[in-house]
This record gives sequence, structure tokens and C-alpha cells, in this order.
Amino acid sequence: MKRLGLKLSLNDPQWGSGKKDGKPQANEGKKPGEGPPDMEQLWRDFNQRLNSFFGQKNRPDGNGGGNGGGPRPDLAGMRATAGAIGAVIGLIWLASGSFIVQEGQAGVVYTFGKISHVTGSGFNWRWPYPFQSDETVKVSQMRMVEIGYRNNIKNKQARESLMLTDDENIIDIQFAVQFKLKDPVAWLVNNRDEEETVRQVAETSIREIVGKNKMDFVLYEGRDKVALETQQLMQQILDRYASGVLVSNVTLQAVQPPEQVQVAFDDAVRAGQDRERQKNEGQAYANDVIPRARGGASRLLQEAEGYRSMITENATGNASRFKQVLAEYQKAPGVTRDRMYLETMQQIFTSTSKVMVDAKSGSNMLYLPLDKMIAQAAATDSAAAAARAASQAAASSSALPAEVMPQVEVSRQRDSRARDALREREGR
Repeated sequence: MKRLGLKLSLNDPQWGSGKKDGKPQANEGKKPGEGPPDMEQLWRDFNQRLNSFFGQKNRPDGNGGGNGGGPRPDLAGMRATAGAIGAVIGLIWLASGSFIVQEGQAGVVYTFGKISHVTGSGFNWRWPYPFQSDETVKVSQMRMVEIGYRNNIKNKQARESLMLTDDENIIDIQFAVQFKLKDPVAWLVNNRDEEETVRQVAETSIREIVGKNKMDFVLYEGRDKVALETQQLMQQILDRYASGVLVSNVTLQAVQPPEQVQVAFDDAVRAGQDRERQKNEGQAYANDVIPRARGGASRLLQEAEGYRSMITENATGNASRFKQVLAEYQKAPGVTRDRMYLETMQQIFTSTSKVMVDAKSGSNMLYLPLDKMIAQAAATDSAAAAARAASQAAASSSALPAEVMPQVEVSRQRDSRARDALREREGR
């Protein structure tokens, strides 16, 4: 501005005075501040300064210039100046085609509005506008859309969350979908509103899955299965649309009946739980009583069968023994009778604590084995006590039927009468 000779200071005493280099101008005769400056003269002064800046010279003549006093331009200087300015502008234009892609992003380059190629992270260059343009897409960033609520579960969107189950019940579901991009070109070209497309696909998928299942299954044991099937169905639909989206996870935030019927639903759930509890208690009692009764009945039957087998075998053995003794007795009655007498006395004396003394021997010295007698008596008493306890326990536990007890008593009486008769015959 200084080289052009322009003075914009209001303190310039020559401003608006109509003089230039001490010569009067068109505003001569006017005092400073009396009127506006001559705009035509200012324009001529500006052109003159501009011509001198670009190397133009005034050709002197008799009237102060040649060619009627007009300036003659320096064409070479003008061409050089214009070329320098054009080169600077061209460098700036070429530099505008450079762009930087951050890590985890992808650069998409458009050539006349059509995608030509995709660049990786780092410094990249393209042809400047209007030939090419670029757009940066975050590929590795995990994105999320919310269905049934916005930012908070309490901020519900009833149009999205209310769904109909297979058993014609209405259920309220809020869930979130996490996804990332696997194809940035498809993400930019095949989608008009990217996140809204993913939201609509998620809503469609979960409505289809919920419509195939019962309400109780969705509310309780089937939540994980519903989320997994929704994710798989979403991926199939998005791949069919060529949207370039990879679904990472589907998370169910809240699954519950509608608020209008929440109280009634809670009452029904509590009633069902009480019913299941009572059924379980009854089943537990039955599982405790029925096996015990069956076990007792089986034990009684087995004991009765064992007692019958014992009595039968004893009777059969006694009869066989009697027949064998009878056969031997008929062969040698005297010898057999003496042997039977001795065996009987030996059996009797073995289980008794009495001492038999032969008074005919005439000996005054008697030897009594008191220690063996005491030990034998103690063993006999303990064996008898054990036998009585066992018989009492067997009697109390077996509880034989009433029709069995008379048969047992009759068999015992028959055995005793047979033994008595045998002793009488032997005595005779």
C-alpha cells in the first residue's frame, strides 16, 4: 500500500486538499474538510501508481508524455508477474488435494461423483476440486443403535418396543445393537440413512423371532436364545441389502409385560409360583412315603418267605434224620439206643452248670473246675440273652400275619410232642 502511494490516514494534511506534489488539483481553492475529495482524480492517481508497480513507464515528450501523454505498458513485466501469480495459485490448488486418514479409518475418493478407490490410513493425495473429492469413514469404531428407548431405558419408545408373541400376548422389549463396518463403500453407497436402516432391520428381526415364541419363554429362559437368533437374522438381512454392516452383539436391556397389565401379570406369576411350590412339596412327600411303604411291604414278604423256608427245611431235615435213625435202630437197637443216650446226655451236660459226682467211688477228694464252670455259665447266659433279643427283634419287626402264627405254634407243639414220644420209647 505504501508502494502504491495510498495514504489512508485521516491526519494527512493533503487529504482532500486538491494538491499533489505541491501542485494544485481539481480541489484547488477548497479548504481541507470543506467537501468530499474528487473521486475521478483519486482513480487516476490509483491507476498511475498501479502502472508504476507493474513496471510501466511514462514516455516523456514536450507536453510531459508521448502519445498524447498516455503511458506505454511493459508487456514482458506484466507476463512475468501474471505467470508467477498463476504458478502460486496452481500450487495452492494442487495442495488442496492432499488429505490425511487417521488410524482405524478409510478414505473414499470420488471422481466426478463416482467412487474410484479407497485409501488406507496415512497421508494421501487426490486431484483437487472439481475433479475429485474425498470422504473419511470410521471403520473400526463400534457403533450402537437403540430400539425401544433412547439414551435411557425410562425414555421408552412404545411404537418400537411393544411386540406380539406366539400365544397372542403383548410384551415390551428394549434392546441395543452394536455393529461396525466391514465395507465402507457399501456403507456410503447402498444406504440413504445408515443408522436408521440398521434400526429398522433390528426391529423387524426381533419382531419375527418374538412372534415365533411363547411369552414365558421370551421373559425367562429364552432371552439369550432370542438375542442370538435376532443377531443372526439381522446379519442375513443386512448382507442381502449389501449394507456393509457387521453385527457384533445384540443386548436385551429390559423384557417385561406392558405397564398397563404389570400388576395383574405379577399376581399371575406369584400364583403360578405358589402352585409349583405346592406341587413340589406334595411330590416330595409322596417320594418319601411311597418308597418307604413299598420297602416295608417287601421286607415283610421276604421275612415271611424266609421263615416259611426255615420251618419247611427244619421239618424236612428232622423227618430225614428220624428216618435215618430209624433205619439204624432197626439194624442194632441196643447199640443205637446207647449211642443216642450218650449223645443226648453229652448235649445236656454241655449246656448245664451242674456237676455230677460219683458217690460210689468212695473218694473224699473232689476236684471242681470252678473257673471253667463260671466261664461256661457266663457264655451260656450271654448266648441266651442274645437269642432272646434276636427273637424279640424278629418278632417285633416281622409282624407275621395272623394266619401264619397258629401254623408256627402248631408246628412247635408237634415237634415237642415228637421229642417227648421219642424219649418215652427210648426209656422203655
